[in-house]
Amino acid sequence: MKVVSKIIFHLFVGVTFLSCGISKSLQDKPQVAFSTFEKPIIEKRNDSLFVSENNFIIKNKQQLWELHVSGNEWQRGLLIGGLSEDLFKKQEFIFFSKIQEMVPSKFKQKLLREFLKWYNRKLYLHIPEEFKTEIYGISEYASDDFNSIAPKYLRSLYLHGAHDIGHALQDLALVGCSSIAVWGDKSEDGSLLIGRNFDFYAGDDFAKDKIILFVKPDKGIPFMNVTWGGMIGVLSGMNAEGLTVTINAGKSDIPLVAKTPISIVTREILQYATTIEEAIAIAKKREVFVSESIMVGSAKDKNAVLIEMAPDNFDVYEVQNSTQLVCSNHFQSTAYQSDERNINHIKESHSQYRFDRMKELLEEKDKMNPQKMAEILRNKEGLSELKIGFGNEKALNQLRAHHAIIFKPEQLMVWVSSNPYQLGEFVAYDLKEVFSKMKEDYSVSVKESANIPKDDFLNSKEYIDYEKFRILDRKLDKVLKEKLTLETEFVKEYQNLNPDFWVVYARIGEYFFQKGWFKAAEIEFKKALEKEITTVPDRKKIENYLKKINNKIG
Repeated sequence: MKVVSKIIFHLFVGVTFLSCGISKSLQDKPQVAFSTFEKPIIEKRNDSLFVSENNFIIKNKQQLWELHVSGNEWQRGLLIGGLSEDLFKKQEFIFFSKIQEMVPSKFKQKLLREFLKWYNRKLYLHIPEEFKTEIYGISEYASDDFNSIAPKYLRSLYLHGAHDIGHALQDLALVGCSSIAVWGDKSEDGSLLIGRNFDFYAGDDFAKDKIILFVKPDKGIPFMNVTWGGMIGVLSGMNAEGLTVTINAGKSDIPLVAKTPISIVTREILQYATTIEEAIAIAKKREVFVSESIMVGSAKDKNAVLIEMAPDNFDVYEVQNSTQLVCSNHFQSTAYQSDERNINHIKESHSQYRFDRMKELLEEKDKMNPQKMAEILRNKEGLSELKIGFGNEKALNQLRAHHAIIFKPEQLMVWVSSNPYQLGEFVAYDLKEVFSKMKEDYSVSVKESANIPKDDFLNSKEYIDYEKFRILDRKLDKVLKEKLTLETEFVKEYQNLNPDFWVVYARIGEYFFQKGWFKAAEIEFKKALEKEITTVPDRKKIENYLKKINNKIG
């Protein structure tokens, strides 16, 4: 958040003199906002079932919420907001409380609010009216607790660009997603099979209440996607025509204005495209403000491609003479071969490492099926099965995923992971059955017989140790931030819980350095360098510490 604070501070003076344009964005509302309306009647049947006519939300035994809505954009927005009101308010509280924790200063919070108004001044021009109306309907159920940040509708609109803004302003590793598609001779039955990890991490609480949203719009194609309270954008989804979309963040410069959030682009594709060609045509119409790869799979085309979008570039990547497509967080198409940002990202980040690991694991597997796809998505080792520590972002399974998902588009089958991370049971849905459900059939839509069992790792001592490590790691955050003193036994316990992870040595090295125990810090930093360090900047940071120590102790 330090990067964000600096940007806000330097822009603030200029922003306060650029009210022209900001006022328009603050006043803009979809046309429906000026009509009279009645909110739908929501009936609570029990703590896990809420209904409104033939629309409902229900929690299944895997603790995933299944939300079914239909109608026009205004009806959908009100129904999504009303049926998931508690979940929406909870997500808002988690998200904005996190922001307040990261920016505790009231003065900086004020700067942040002014910055958001300025930064999002053109957002309303880049979101289709249909989706603004749907968001407006949802915003009727937003909390009043955060009105000081922005009015409900604007706040809901801003949240749809949170993924883009976060990865643009902080270049976050929170979005280190991995995606795979196979078909033809690489697939067990020859049909298209797609898997992905969505490694967006905004805290454990944020990932608890996942929503599987099933939508029957009055215009366009019925579709499903994995989301959270208040979010209509699509991160991972499939429509009733067997077209799928997933997003992978790329390397971006910091943009000076928000345009179309990538999740709105993918929502439009999912609701209105039946083929890859139609998906490309929709994407080309939209201006984005960060770099993203959209993996599009198509039952009609029996193929998958990557639509690679950036504020200043656009291309489509399709494999030649191959029946597999792999995507991490760098671009592969011709238009980006000489892009310096992309080249440096490949060299310095963990994207290429995960890309190579996916290819390695695919080579080890013969004919892919959903179970084998789940095994790859859950893999925690590095290249050549190297032990790289649990939570290392070089692993496909970074033990931080919001969700993982598997599609068989030609069969309209989808599997969604359940908590924790992507280790819980993969819950199966047959979209043919889901979208042909009888009205007022208020039951879960899970196809239990097709579920993929939970990962055996959940029953291991290593998993228990990893969860203990995460608790101690958060404690160390506080110690380093507030310059406190650790108990004598902390260091040994912390490092023994995750001994292959470079972080446990680097962070203790920082602690010792902070205390002025330079020789002890040097030993820990050298241990860290012997492990698989996540990125080039991480390695350089450790090397810089060692240079400082050398200067201090000669």
